[in-house]
Amino acid sequence: MIAFVIRRLLQGVVVMLVVGFIAFSLFNFVGDPVALMLPPEATQADRQAMRETLGLDRPFYVQFATFVSNAVQGNFGISLRLGRPVSALLVERLPATLELAFVAASIALLVGIPLGVYTGLNRSSWLSRVFLTVSLVGVSLPTFLIGIFLILIFAVWLGWLPSFGRGDTVKIGLWSTGFLTTSGLRALILPSITLGLFQLTLIMRLVRSEMLEVLRTDYIKFARARGLTNRSIHFGHALKNTLVPVITITGLQLGAIIAFAIITETVFQWPGMGLLFIQAVQFADIPVMGAYLCLIGLIFVVINLAVDMLYYFVDPRLRIDRAMAGGH
Repeated sequence: MIAFVIRRLLQGVVVMLVVGFIAFSLFNFVGDPVALMLPPEATQADRQAMRETLGLDRPFYVQFATFVSNAVQGNFGISLRLGRPVSALLVERLPATLELAFVAASIALLVGIPLGVYTGLNRSSWLSRVFLTVSLVGVSLPTFLIGIFLILIFAVWLGWLPSFGRGDTVKIGLWSTGFLTTSGLRALILPSITLGLFQLTLIMRLVRSEMLEVLRTDYIKFARARGLTNRSIHFGHALKNTLVPVITITGLQLGAIIAFAIITETVFQWPGMGLLFIQAVQFADIPVMGAYLCLIGLIFVVINLAVDMLYYFVDPRLRIDRAMAGGH
Protein backbone atom coordinates (compact mmCIF):
# COMPACT_ATOMS: atom_id res chain seq x y z
CA MET A 1 0.00 0.00 0.00
CA ILE A 2 2.76 2.43 0.94
CA ALA A 3 4.73 1.58 -2.22
CA PHE A 4 1.59 2.11 -4.27
CA VAL A 5 1.01 5.55 -2.72
CA ILE A 6 4.66 6.52 -3.27
CA ARG A 7 4.46 5.48 -6.95
CA ARG A 8 1.32 7.52 -7.40
CA LEU A 9 2.93 10.53 -5.70
CA LEU A 10 5.97 10.31 -8.01
CA GLN A 11 3.67 10.10 -11.02
CA GLY A 12 1.83 13.13 -9.67
CA VAL A 13 5.11 15.06 -9.41
CA VAL A 14 5.87 14.28 -13.06
CA VAL A 15 2.40 15.40 -14.09
CA MET A 16 2.78 18.64 -12.14
CA LEU A 17 6.16 19.32 -13.78
CA VAL A 18 4.55 18.94 -17.21
CA VAL A 19 1.65 21.20 -16.22
CA GLY A 20 4.13 23.68 -14.74
CA PHE A 21 6.12 23.68 -17.97
CA ILE A 22 2.96 24.43 -19.97
CA ALA A 23 2.04 27.21 -17.54
CA PHE A 24 5.58 28.60 -17.69
CA SER A 25 5.47 28.55 -21.49
CA LEU A 26 2.60 31.03 -21.35
CA PHE A 27 5.07 33.64 -20.16
CA ASN A 28 7.19 33.11 -23.28
CA PHE A 29 4.64 32.43 -25.99
CA VAL A 30 1.53 34.45 -25.01
CA GLY A 31 2.73 38.00 -25.44
CA ASP A 32 5.67 39.82 -23.87
CA PRO A 33 5.11 40.45 -20.13
CA VAL A 34 7.45 43.45 -20.23
CA ALA A 35 5.36 45.08 -22.95
CA LEU A 36 2.21 44.35 -20.94
CA MET A 37 3.58 45.81 -17.69
CA LEU A 38 5.20 48.98 -19.04
CA PRO A 39 3.41 51.89 -20.73
CA PRO A 40 3.91 52.38 -24.49
CA GLU A 41 6.16 55.42 -23.90
CA ALA A 42 8.72 53.39 -21.89
CA THR A 43 12.26 53.58 -23.21
CA GLN A 44 14.43 50.67 -24.24
CA ALA A 45 16.45 51.12 -21.04
CA ASP A 46 13.27 50.83 -19.00
CA ARG A 47 12.35 47.64 -20.82
CA GLN A 48 15.79 46.16 -20.27
CA ALA A 49 15.70 47.06 -16.57
CA MET A 50 12.28 45.46 -16.19
CA ARG A 51 13.49 42.39 -18.07
CA GLU A 52 16.41 42.02 -15.65
CA THR A 53 14.12 42.58 -12.66
CA LEU A 54 11.80 39.79 -13.81
CA GLY A 55 14.75 37.52 -14.59
CA LEU A 56 13.84 37.25 -18.27
CA ASP A 57 17.47 37.79 -19.31
CA ARG A 58 18.46 34.48 -17.73
CA PRO A 59 18.65 31.12 -19.60
CA PHE A 60 15.37 29.28 -20.19
CA TYR A 61 16.07 26.40 -17.79
CA VAL A 62 17.05 28.82 -15.00
CA GLN A 63 13.80 30.70 -15.48
CA PHE A 64 11.82 27.44 -15.39
CA ALA A 65 13.61 26.26 -12.22
CA THR A 66 12.88 29.62 -10.58
CA PHE A 67 9.23 29.37 -11.65
CA VAL A 68 8.89 25.86 -10.17
CA SER A 69 10.61 26.92 -6.95
CA ASN A 70 8.30 29.90 -6.54
CA ALA A 71 5.22 27.85 -7.47
CA VAL A 72 6.01 25.26 -4.78
CA GLN A 73 6.00 28.13 -2.27
CA GLY A 74 2.69 29.43 -3.67
CA ASN A 75 4.27 32.46 -5.30
CA PHE A 76 2.95 33.05 -8.82
CA GLY A 77 3.86 36.70 -9.09
CA ILE A 78 1.67 39.77 -9.46
CA SER A 79 -1.51 39.98 -11.52
CA LEU A 80 -0.90 42.26 -14.49
CA ARG A 81 -4.53 43.39 -14.49
CA LEU A 82 -5.21 43.88 -10.78
CA GLY A 83 -1.69 44.56 -9.46
CA ARG A 84 -2.17 42.11 -6.57
CA PRO A 85 -0.42 38.84 -5.68
CA VAL A 86 -1.93 36.00 -7.70
CA SER A 87 -1.91 33.64 -4.71
CA ALA A 88 -4.09 36.11 -2.75
CA LEU A 89 -6.56 36.30 -5.66
CA LEU A 90 -6.80 32.51 -5.83
CA VAL A 91 -7.33 32.23 -2.07
CA GLU A 92 -10.19 34.74 -2.36
CA ARG A 93 -11.86 32.96 -5.28
CA LEU A 94 -11.21 29.33 -4.31
CA PRO A 95 -14.05 29.02 -1.71
CA ALA A 96 -16.68 30.12 -4.22
CA THR A 97 -15.59 27.54 -6.80
CA LEU A 98 -15.19 24.70 -4.30
CA GLU A 99 -18.59 25.32 -2.71
CA LEU A 100 -20.24 25.42 -6.12
CA ALA A 101 -18.45 22.21 -7.19
CA PHE A 102 -19.31 20.48 -3.89
CA VAL A 103 -23.03 21.22 -4.23
CA ALA A 104 -23.07 20.26 -7.92
CA ALA A 105 -21.28 16.97 -7.22
CA SER A 106 -23.59 16.23 -4.29
CA ILE A 107 -26.65 16.75 -6.48
CA ALA A 108 -25.16 14.51 -9.17
CA LEU A 109 -24.41 11.68 -6.71
CA LEU A 110 -27.47 11.90 -4.47
CA VAL A 111 -29.86 12.00 -7.42
CA GLY A 112 -27.89 10.15 -10.09
CA ILE A 113 -27.16 6.93 -8.14
CA PRO A 114 -30.76 6.30 -6.94
CA LEU A 115 -32.13 7.05 -10.40
CA GLY A 116 -29.56 4.70 -11.96
CA VAL A 117 -30.51 1.92 -9.52
CA TYR A 118 -34.21 2.46 -10.12
CA THR A 119 -33.95 2.48 -13.91
CA GLY A 120 -31.68 -0.58 -13.74
CA LEU A 121 -34.08 -2.60 -11.58
CA ASN A 122 -37.23 -1.37 -13.32
CA ARG A 123 -36.07 -1.01 -16.89
CA SER A 124 -39.50 -1.71 -18.40
CA SER A 125 -41.52 0.74 -16.31
CA TRP A 126 -42.86 3.94 -17.84
CA LEU A 127 -41.16 6.03 -15.13
CA SER A 128 -37.76 4.61 -16.09
CA ARG A 129 -38.39 5.57 -19.71
CA VAL A 130 -39.29 9.09 -18.59
CA PHE A 131 -36.06 9.38 -16.57
CA LEU A 132 -33.96 8.10 -19.49
CA THR A 133 -35.67 10.46 -21.92
CA VAL A 134 -35.16 13.46 -19.63
CA SER A 135 -31.54 12.42 -19.08
CA LEU A 136 -30.94 12.81 -22.82
CA VAL A 137 -31.71 16.51 -22.37
CA GLY A 138 -29.04 16.82 -19.71
CA VAL A 139 -26.47 15.07 -21.87
CA SER A 140 -27.34 16.76 -25.14
CA LEU A 141 -27.83 20.42 -24.22
CA PRO A 142 -24.71 22.58 -23.70
CA THR A 143 -24.16 23.87 -20.18
CA PHE A 144 -24.50 27.55 -21.03
CA LEU A 145 -27.89 26.93 -22.69
CA ILE A 146 -29.20 25.07 -19.63
CA GLY A 147 -28.04 27.96 -17.45
CA ILE A 148 -29.77 30.53 -19.66
CA PHE A 149 -33.01 28.51 -19.63
CA LEU A 150 -32.93 28.25 -15.83
CA ILE A 151 -32.30 31.98 -15.50
CA LEU A 152 -35.16 32.73 -17.89
CA ILE A 153 -37.64 30.48 -16.06
CA PHE A 154 -36.72 30.84 -12.37
CA ALA A 155 -35.20 34.32 -12.26
CA VAL A 156 -36.94 36.30 -15.02
CA TRP A 157 -40.40 34.73 -15.38
CA LEU A 158 -41.02 33.41 -11.84
CA GLY A 159 -38.63 35.69 -9.92
CA TRP A 160 -37.93 32.98 -7.36
CA LEU A 161 -34.12 32.89 -7.48
CA PRO A 162 -31.30 35.34 -8.22
CA SER A 163 -29.82 35.23 -11.71
CA PHE A 164 -26.24 36.17 -10.85
CA GLY A 165 -23.75 36.68 -8.02
CA ARG A 166 -23.01 34.71 -4.88
CA GLY A 167 -25.31 36.44 -2.39
CA ASP A 168 -24.18 37.35 1.11
CA THR A 169 -21.20 35.48 2.53
CA VAL A 170 -19.76 34.94 5.99
CA LYS A 171 -16.04 34.99 6.75
CA ILE A 172 -14.63 32.08 8.74
CA GLY A 173 -10.91 32.76 8.87
CA LEU A 174 -9.68 32.88 5.27
CA TRP A 175 -12.77 31.03 4.05
CA SER A 176 -15.82 32.98 2.87
CA THR A 177 -18.92 30.78 2.73
CA GLY A 178 -22.40 31.28 1.38
CA PHE A 179 -23.74 28.21 3.18
CA LEU A 180 -24.62 30.23 6.29
CA THR A 181 -26.80 32.89 4.68
CA THR A 182 -30.19 32.59 3.00
CA SER A 183 -29.20 34.68 -0.01
CA GLY A 184 -26.02 32.63 -0.38
CA LEU A 185 -27.98 29.36 -0.43
CA ARG A 186 -30.53 30.76 -2.89
CA ALA A 187 -27.75 31.97 -5.17
CA LEU A 188 -26.24 28.46 -5.20
CA ILE A 189 -29.31 26.67 -6.54
CA LEU A 190 -29.33 27.61 -10.23
CA PRO A 191 -25.57 27.45 -10.92
CA SER A 192 -25.15 24.17 -9.02
CA ILE A 193 -28.01 22.53 -10.95
CA THR A 194 -26.54 23.83 -14.21
CA LEU A 195 -23.09 22.52 -13.35
CA GLY A 196 -24.25 19.17 -11.96
CA LEU A 197 -26.90 18.21 -14.52
CA PHE A 198 -24.49 16.66 -17.02
CA GLN A 199 -22.71 14.66 -14.30
CA LEU A 200 -26.07 13.57 -12.86
CA THR A 201 -27.21 12.07 -16.15
CA LEU A 202 -23.80 10.52 -16.74
CA ILE A 203 -23.79 8.81 -13.32
CA MET A 204 -27.40 7.70 -13.71
CA ARG A 205 -26.70 5.99 -17.04
CA LEU A 206 -23.45 4.49 -15.78
CA VAL A 207 -25.09 2.99 -12.66
CA ARG A 208 -27.97 1.65 -14.75
CA SER A 209 -25.71 -0.09 -17.27
CA GLU A 210 -23.50 -1.53 -14.51
CA MET A 211 -26.53 -2.78 -12.57
CA LEU A 212 -27.92 -4.50 -15.66
CA GLU A 213 -24.58 -6.18 -16.33
CA VAL A 214 -24.01 -7.26 -12.72
CA LEU A 215 -27.54 -8.70 -12.44
CA ARG A 216 -26.71 -11.07 -15.32
CA THR A 217 -23.58 -12.49 -13.68
CA ASP A 218 -23.32 -16.00 -12.26
CA TYR A 219 -22.82 -15.02 -8.64
CA ILE A 220 -26.10 -13.10 -8.67
CA LYS A 221 -27.83 -16.17 -10.06
CA PHE A 222 -26.15 -18.23 -7.35
CA ALA A 223 -27.34 -15.75 -4.71
CA ARG A 224 -30.91 -16.12 -5.99
CA ALA A 225 -30.55 -19.90 -5.87
CA ARG A 226 -29.48 -19.63 -2.23
CA GLY A 227 -32.81 -17.96 -1.51
CA LEU A 228 -31.52 -14.48 -0.68
CA THR A 229 -34.07 -11.69 -0.81
CA ASN A 230 -34.16 -9.26 -3.74
CA ARG A 231 -33.25 -6.44 -1.37
CA SER A 232 -30.13 -8.25 -0.22
CA ILE A 233 -29.13 -9.16 -3.79
CA HIS A 234 -29.73 -5.74 -5.26
CA PHE A 235 -28.23 -3.56 -2.53
CA GLY A 236 -25.86 -5.97 -0.77
CA HIS A 237 -24.25 -7.53 -3.82
CA ALA A 238 -25.16 -5.85 -7.12
CA LEU A 239 -24.94 -2.20 -6.08
CA LYS A 240 -21.62 -2.68 -4.28
CA ASN A 241 -20.02 -4.08 -7.42
CA THR A 242 -21.24 -1.19 -9.54
CA LEU A 243 -19.43 1.35 -7.35
CA VAL A 244 -15.89 0.83 -8.73
CA PRO A 245 -16.54 2.39 -12.17
CA VAL A 246 -18.82 4.94 -10.50
CA ILE A 247 -15.96 6.02 -8.21
CA THR A 248 -13.65 6.36 -11.20
CA ILE A 249 -16.07 8.47 -13.20
CA THR A 250 -17.11 10.50 -10.15
CA GLY A 251 -13.51 11.32 -9.31
CA LEU A 252 -12.70 12.41 -12.83
CA GLN A 253 -15.95 14.34 -13.09
CA LEU A 254 -15.32 16.12 -9.79
CA GLY A 255 -12.05 17.40 -11.23
CA ALA A 256 -13.88 18.32 -14.41
CA ILE A 257 -16.56 20.16 -12.42
CA ILE A 258 -13.91 22.33 -10.77
CA ALA A 259 -11.86 22.81 -13.92
CA PHE A 260 -14.72 23.45 -16.29
CA ALA A 261 -16.93 25.51 -14.01
CA ILE A 262 -15.69 28.37 -16.17
CA ILE A 263 -18.81 28.42 -18.34
CA THR A 264 -21.26 28.21 -15.44
CA GLU A 265 -19.40 30.88 -13.48
CA THR A 266 -19.41 33.14 -16.53
CA VAL A 267 -23.14 32.68 -17.18
CA PHE A 268 -24.07 33.35 -13.53
CA GLN A 269 -21.21 35.84 -12.86
CA TRP A 270 -20.21 33.55 -10.01
CA PRO A 271 -17.09 35.08 -8.37
CA GLY A 272 -14.95 31.94 -8.50
CA MET A 273 -11.68 30.90 -10.10
CA GLY A 274 -13.32 30.16 -13.46
CA LEU A 275 -14.57 33.72 -13.81
CA LEU A 276 -11.15 34.98 -12.70
CA PHE A 277 -9.52 32.84 -15.42
CA ILE A 278 -11.87 34.14 -18.13
CA GLN A 279 -11.12 37.73 -17.12
CA ALA A 280 -7.40 36.91 -17.12
CA VAL A 281 -7.64 35.56 -20.68
CA GLN A 282 -9.44 38.70 -21.85
CA PHE A 283 -6.66 40.91 -20.44
CA ALA A 284 -3.76 38.50 -21.18
CA ASP A 285 -3.05 38.32 -17.43
CA ILE A 286 -0.44 35.58 -17.80
CA PRO A 287 0.48 35.04 -14.09
CA VAL A 288 -3.17 34.35 -13.25
CA MET A 289 -3.55 32.00 -16.23
CA GLY A 290 -0.41 30.08 -15.27
CA ALA A 291 -1.41 29.81 -11.61
CA TYR A 292 -4.90 28.61 -12.57
CA LEU A 293 -3.45 25.84 -14.76
CA CYS A 294 -1.12 24.69 -11.98
CA LEU A 295 -3.91 24.69 -9.38
CA ILE A 296 -6.29 22.73 -11.61
CA GLY A 297 -3.53 20.24 -12.39
CA LEU A 298 -2.88 19.79 -8.67
CA ILE A 299 -6.58 19.23 -8.00
CA PHE A 300 -6.73 16.51 -10.68
CA VAL A 301 -3.63 14.80 -9.25
CA VAL A 302 -5.01 14.81 -5.69
CA ILE A 303 -8.44 13.55 -6.80
CA ASN A 304 -6.95 10.72 -8.88
CA LEU A 305 -4.80 9.67 -5.93
CA ALA A 306 -7.85 9.66 -3.66
CA VAL A 307 -9.82 7.63 -6.22
CA ASP A 308 -7.05 5.04 -6.52
CA MET A 309 -6.94 4.65 -2.74
CA LEU A 310 -10.72 4.27 -2.55
CA TYR A 311 -10.44 1.21 -4.80
CA TYR A 312 -8.77 -0.64 -1.95
CA PHE A 313 -11.73 -0.11 0.32
CA VAL A 314 -14.45 -0.84 -2.23
CA ASP A 315 -13.04 -3.74 -4.27
CA PRO A 316 -11.18 -6.45 -2.26
CA ARG A 317 -10.06 -8.10 -5.54
CA LEU A 318 -7.61 -5.24 -6.15
CA ARG A 319 -5.94 -5.79 -2.77
CA ILE A 320 -5.60 -9.50 -3.54
CA ASP A 321 -4.18 -8.86 -7.03
CA ARG A 322 -1.57 -6.43 -5.74
CA ALA A 323 -0.65 -8.74 -2.88
CA MET A 324 -0.11 -11.59 -5.36
CA ALA A 325 1.90 -9.29 -7.64
CA GLY A 326 4.06 -8.28 -4.65
CA GLY A 327 4.53 -11.97 -3.74
CA HIS A 328 5.90 -12.74 -7.17
